Amino acid sequence: MQNFEQLGRELQRRGKTESIKALADSPDGEKLAGMLDRSALERAAKAGDAEALRRLLGSVLRTEEGKRLAENIRRVMLDG
Repeated sequence: MQNFEQLGRELQRRGKTESIKALADSPDGEKLAGMLDRSALERAAKAGDAEALRRLLGSVLRTEEGKRLAENIRRVMLDG
């Protein structure tokens, strides 16, 4: 959980939180959120099970929506 907290602080420090939230609230973000098994995601995150997290996220990132969302996140993070 600590890594997620660090990530959150870093996003806030770089002024990226609102852009990331907007992507999460986008049609692609909402569709992907509905595809995730939230309880499995929570269990994996709490346990620090990186492999389970990779599998869960990989399953949605292989979709067209996931690819678009990942590209948009990449652009936000690269934007100075």
